[in-house]
Amino acid sequence: MIRVLVVDDHAMVREGLSAVLAADGDIEVIGSAGNGAEAIHAVVQHAPDVVVMDLSMPVMDGIDATRAVVDRMPQTRVLVLTSFSDRDRVWKAVEAGATGYQLKDAEPSDLRVAVREVASGNTPLDPRVAGALLPRRPAPGHGLSQREREVLDLVAAGMANKQVATKLGISERTVKAHLGSVFRQIGVTDRTSAAMWARDHPHATG
Repeated sequence: MIRVLVVDDHAMVREGLSAVLAADGDIEVIGSAGNGAEAIHAVVQHAPDVVVMDLSMPVMDGIDATRAVVDRMPQTRVLVLTSFSDRDRVWKAVEAGATGYQLKDAEPSDLRVAVREVASGNTPLDPRVAGALLPRRPAPGHGLSQREREVLDLVAAGMANKQVATKLGISERTVKAHLGSVFRQIGVTDRTSAAMWARDHPHATG
């Protein structure tokens, strides 16, 4: 069971997210908070596995709260869930210690997958924000994460996105996000070129 704390300054959003996250039965919402300061107190008190963190909140915003949570409870991972996809906010959230970044209009099932990914130590990024991180990643493919490498290898083996998603237990949207990141890091624009690169660089990961 993945224990989750929901942080958002709107009570209706907190209730909605709690219902969405609990739908499959493997995620338990153990509490909620209406701002960053409340979130820090709740994390120290309940030690959740994952915090689903809004960014724009009164008293203390999600960036500062993420930084404080990671500093005080490093075993707790933070998944940012926000309406903002601009490069500056994405970078600030990641630099503060966020493990994943999703937008609020994501499909409910994708949000649950993202929580599972974060709890497992992976870094789920909404495809619309993933590109914001690429310029600062190490080049020539050696910044590939373990999950990105897994996706690349399965694509190189001839699997379609849906098959990759089923194999790895992630959503097709997450597969597309990983592929977009991989393509940019290794400097290709299509699956065939990516497959050829994978065969020529069998051990390239970060």
